[in-house]
Amino acid sequence: MSVGVTVGMTAAATPLQRPCVLVFAGLDPSGGAGLVADAQAVAAQGAHALTVCTALTVQDNDRVYTVEPVDADLVLRQAQALTAKMAISAVKIGIPGSAANALAIAEVIHELRRTQPHLPVVLDPVLASGHGDVLTAGDAVAALAPLLPLTTVLTPNGPEAYRLTRVDDGATQAAILGAQGCRNVLVTGGHDDGACLLNRCYGEVDHHWQWPRLPGQFHGSGCTLAAAIAGQLALGLPVITALEQAQHYCFIALRDAYAVAAGQRMPLR
Repeated sequence: MSVGVTVGMTAAATPLQRPCVLVFAGLDPSGGAGLVADAQAVAAQGAHALTVCTALTVQDNDRVYTVEPVDADLVLRQAQALTAKMAISAVKIGIPGSAANALAIAEVIHELRRTQPHLPVVLDPVLASGHGDVLTAGDAVAALAPLLPLTTVLTPNGPEAYRLTRVDDGATQAAILGAQGCRNVLVTGGHDDGACLLNRCYGEVDHHWQWPRLPGQFHGSGCTLAAAIAGQLALGLPVITALEQAQHYCFIALRDAYAVAAGQRMPLR
């Protein structure tokens, strides 16, 4: 006797919904940094990136030649179209492109936090490229001012932390940035010397991590780390766990980086 089986939609067959990270960043045509890097890193954590373009750039895997900020109203409308329909589990910010864009981003976050007061925000304060190329129109440090009080995790490298505070000591840098509202400051040690790289976190999380220093230079390493942290936070992990997991992911991505041309290698995200 044959038995007919009707296959219907079951819980197992229903596509799983991923948490969304709202990403504000510039478009890097080389694919090594900015929106492309953020989307890849967020996806690797098991989250989904909603990418709002803040600037169009002319760059390769080494140099940035031109940065054209997107109009602030367009940045705002890109974000509002997404937030009107999709639940946001974390926000990641790269270059705002302009002071007006930073204000627009702050407006979006304020609106989200009306119903999600603890929404995590990760800010990568990219003030210049690795070669010193300018990435934000006007005063890049001043442009970040409205975003610092909204930041859950700030991820400056050593030179960026100095430019933001004009002091050398990491604890003092974190105290200054904390006074401006940053809850956690992760100062990364990629620009230091020595066989080991030391990343120090100050704030609600007071911890440090040591990693073997990898040879060579990498395009978009800071984007990769900050986006991975945002992705981990979107999963609902505690900050210290998100920092730990994201750094491990970033180390592996840099260790296995590949070349597309001479110069900086691309992290394998």
